[in-house]
Amino acid sequence: MENKKSGYIKGRRHFLKVSSLASAGVVLGCNAPFAFSSSMGEHRYKIAVCDWMILQRQKLSAFDLAQKINADGIEMDMGSLGDRRTFESKLDTPGTQQEFLEKSKETGVGISSIAMSGFYAQSFAKRPTVNVMVQDTIDTMKAMKVKNAYLPLGVQGDMAKEPELRPLIVQRLQWAGKQVGKIGGVIAVETSYDAAAELDFLEEVDSKYVKSSFNFANAIKNGRDISDELKILGRKNIAQIHCSNTDGEWIENDPAFNMPKIKKTLDQMGWSGWLIIERSRDTDRVHNVKANYGANVAYMKEVFQNS
Repeated sequence: MENKKSGYIKGRRHFLKVSSLASAGVVLGCNAPFAFSSSMGEHRYKIAVCDWMILQRQKLSAFDLAQKINADGIEMDMGSLGDRRTFESKLDTPGTQQEFLEKSKETGVGISSIAMSGFYAQSFAKRPTVNVMVQDTIDTMKAMKVKNAYLPLGVQGDMAKEPELRPLIVQRLQWAGKQVGKIGGVIAVETSYDAAAELDFLEEVDSKYVKSSFNFANAIKNGRDISDELKILGRKNIAQIHCSNTDGEWIENDPAFNMPKIKKTLDQMGWSGWLIIERSRDTDRVHNVKANYGANVAYMKEVFQNS
């Protein structure tokens, strides 16, 4: 218990240190949405949080909260899915899209990617209107000037457990790659495969517009070394990274992580891009959004932007 308390104090110091820089007018975040730019601005690595995990799904206030915890960006969700034909999205009208773009500019908080989080629980392989969902997402990417779309192949898209799904998913991703390629975007897909199998999968899809959204939590869960996995996948195959673990400890207190080693690996690979915090909440204060995400953002910035 003493160690956890010590970790909390240390993490809070990181949070306060970075927050104080923001209050003093030192802008560490990006000044505009991604806007299909290959430039990462001031920093090689940008730190984002998921809007649905900070309880701000498709809300303008997500930008304000992200600014308060000094995140560089948010991963914005397309909305819930359920049994609908497509996502329940507010971002389907030019007026609303413009409001979000203006808020992004006002706060200096960018949009790392547009997420199709509905596929955590729904089947990308079997849903009959997947083409509609994907096209709606691509239209939103174009309107919001965002390069990446995050596609998690969740419990109903686990090709390691259900290999018979793979041909269907490959076929649909080949189509999605062609569509997103028309706007110069990328489908960042998360699988349950290890890096070697995921690389083989991406080669089968055979689209430069379909890449990996690498999730540290998946590697940890399966006892894989994160740095080794990153090197196997390679710089050109990684569109973005979900850099947190499951809930339990903050990132800096989690013994499963060696973030300085991971940064060194990414540096050596020449990779740059968005590091997105999804979970890694302290279960003793799991509902304290500012404390959890503030501490995790501060620590990730300390490692990836200030060292």
